[in-house]
Amino acid sequence: MSIVISDEILQASQLTPNEFRQEIAIHLFQTGHLTLGYASQLADMPLDEFRQLLKRRNIPLYSYDVQDFELDLKNLRELGRL
Repeated sequence: MSIVISDEILQASQLTPNEFRQEIAIHLFQTGHLTLGYASQLADMPLDEFRQLLKRRNIPLYSYDVQDFELDLKNLRELGRL
């Protein structure tokens, strides 16, 4: 599948085509719609470079939310470690 972005939209964004693609990839990664690997492919960047881009923007590679924490606590209790 291909997506065509009009020149008008690209100009309005004040981004190059590569920057535009990277911004979309970052957004989809941050919102959990793409994995790190797929986001780096969409950004047309090697995985290590995409990781560095995320690092420069202070975007974590992994999200650890309250649900994850509660699950960890439950598992630790079941293992007798809490």
